Amino acid sequence: MNTKKLVALSLAAAMAGSMAAGTAAMADDTITFQIGFVDPDGSPYVKGGQAVAEAVDKATEGKIKINVVAGGALGGERDMMELTMSNNLDIATSANSVLTNFIPEMAILDQAYLWANADEAHAAVDGPVGDLIEAAAEKQGFHVIGYMESGFRNVFSKDPIESIDDFKGVTIRTMENKYHQAAFTAFGAMPVAMAAGDQFTALQQGTIDACENAICNCYNNGFYEITKHITRTNHAFVYIMLCMSDSAWNKIPEDMRDTFLAAVQEGCNAERQYLVDENTAAEEKLTAEGVTFHDIDTAALQEAYKAQAEKEGFTFDPAWQTAVDDAIASVQ
Repeated sequence: MNTKKLVALSLAAAMAGSMAAGTAAMADDTITFQIGFVDPDGSPYVKGGQAVAEAVDKATEGKIKINVVAGGALGGERDMMELTMSNNLDIATSANSVLTNFIPEMAILDQAYLWANADEAHAAVDGPVGDLIEAAAEKQGFHVIGYMESGFRNVFSKDPIESIDDFKGVTIRTMENKYHQAAFTAFGAMPVAMAAGDQFTALQQGTIDACENAICNCYNNGFYEITKHITRTNHAFVYIMLCMSDSAWNKIPEDMRDTFLAAVQEGCNAERQYLVDENTAAEEKLTAEGVTFHDIDTAALQEAYKAQAEKEGFTFDPAWQTAVDDAIASVQ
């Protein structure tokens, strides 16, 4: 185990011990969990975690409480997933691209232009795709209890990108995700996998010309100081799954589990709206900072990605493909 993971494990264990001591001082039937986020306080994701905690507290009449730990204090997303799977953290938050390391079939969600809109994306995880994810997670020894999101991703660039031709020669940071990278290769750009924390310096130094994420990320991370153009590509949709350890799940009395899950869903729905509000507010702030927004022919981008996906031979589990198709059909 590397040093970072060891520190995260030690911190998680220490916090769990502290919480256990606090719980002992409460009523005997009070259960306290902790949930970890890599995101800072005030982000829509952490606000969503707090909304989950409040909804659970209210729905269970204080019998289940959730403490929110923000800012990566418990490690990165993969670190937290490993802690959760070893029953050393109650609830981890993980993007679907990270969770794919443990549930390979979930790679189908990493495709570019999978969903035409947020309604389709929600119908999938709140319906047939979510059922498959939850069944697969249980086989791996953990439970997916809710679906937050960072939503559709857009491109932040130094120079304007208004058509697919403008991507030619652009070096863009992406997550280490072959489907996202295939998309930008198809557009004519040069994708570079890079840690999120390295992007700002890379933009400053000219190592990259662009990056991509939710619009609010451009403002909150100060990218707008360098990337004065945002193109509404909406090229990929990212979920943030709430993953609970098996030991934590088993602490919830069976007759309270449906109530607990309904409350978690209420909090996740709140996070989805927080994200919409945050992106809207960020667009106004970015415009005031001199950032220009560009629309683009997404149909051309979609066709280019489709051709690249066929070239690279991307295939997916038939049952998961059927679930995706059913989710899309359900909102049309």
